[in-house]
Amino acid sequence: MAPKKLKVACAGLGRMGARHALHFLNRTPRAELVAAFTPDEAEVQWAKQHLEPNGVTIYTDYDEMLKHPGLQAVVIATVTTVHAEQAIKAMKANKHVLCEKPLSTSVEVSQSVVDVAKKHPHLKVMCGFSRRFDASYRDAFQRMDSGSIGRASVFRSQTCDKLDPSGFFVEYAKYSGGIFVDCNIHDIDLALWFFGQDSIVKSVAAVGITAVQPELRKYKDVDNGVGIVEFWGGKIAYFYSSRMMAAGQHDMTEIIGTEGKLTVNANPQGTLVDMYEPNGIRREIPQHYYGRFEQAFVTEANEFTAACLDDSTVPLKLTGAVQAVKIGCALQEALNAGTKINFDETGRRLEKARL
Repeated sequence: MAPKKLKVACAGLGRMGARHALHFLNRTPRAELVAAFTPDEAEVQWAKQHLEPNGVTIYTDYDEMLKHPGLQAVVIATVTTVHAEQAIKAMKANKHVLCEKPLSTSVEVSQSVVDVAKKHPHLKVMCGFSRRFDASYRDAFQRMDSGSIGRASVFRSQTCDKLDPSGFFVEYAKYSGGIFVDCNIHDIDLALWFFGQDSIVKSVAAVGITAVQPELRKYKDVDNGVGIVEFWGGKIAYFYSSRMMAAGQHDMTEIIGTEGKLTVNANPQGTLVDMYEPNGIRREIPQHYYGRFEQAFVTEANEFTAACLDDSTVPLKLTGAVQAVKIGCALQEALNAGTKINFDETGRRLEKARL
């Protein structure tokens, strides 16, 4: 008798959606990609070439996809503005959910996903913070957790994308939630992981510039941002995000403790090749986010599948996704308002919101 496989559908076949689809199709042995949804004609044509020949049914209506015979789980990688709506529909249709980050650019909407998930405790619902599945970050966390650097006190992390002159990120800013919600959401999630998911924010402050894409200003966004988050209990997180790296993708993290520190990807490299040339020695680095975290996405797909099939706990709590969005939104607001935002010991905001 053949081993049972999880029947999965992928919603959204854009840059990340297509990769998710191929991961579940080719690199997740315990899963079977049976359906995919996209309203985009170009993505439909891609799916007909790469998915349909493998028995995957292509839908242009999300609700119809949810009715696919035997479907058990949905991977949501559509535009951010519909993440929450589609996740809730999937849960109400009794499907497990793996949703790309963030759940929403709104704290309230993100919370609504958690609220529906609580009403369906038999379902596995996870937000895809891919760095938690990266071998290097897991190694760093285990070393910190073992006490090797004393008490972790300062967390410095960055997400820096290679410059895309096409204008993609300008248009994307219409619905991305801003650079702190979009880019730094991964770094924020890492800080909550390393400092503890129960960490309570004391204050946030942020500054930013539009160094290469001034059009971002009309969406109240920047292409370089720095955010400082102070936590109750004597901990600080420093976040940097950028859209203008010349050499390629550079995402790195530094965890500083009372007895030492750990760094992850401080000196990035695409391969182990160093090039000795007339002008010196150089190495190439990954050109995009996927080039750095490809294996993490594959691990994520496999661990989500295992949790669904084995009825085990998913690797991260859904409530953490709401915490990350809350901090990201506060940083974005602090950036645009030009003010520091404070919270009391329970996490309740002390100042009136400024938009």
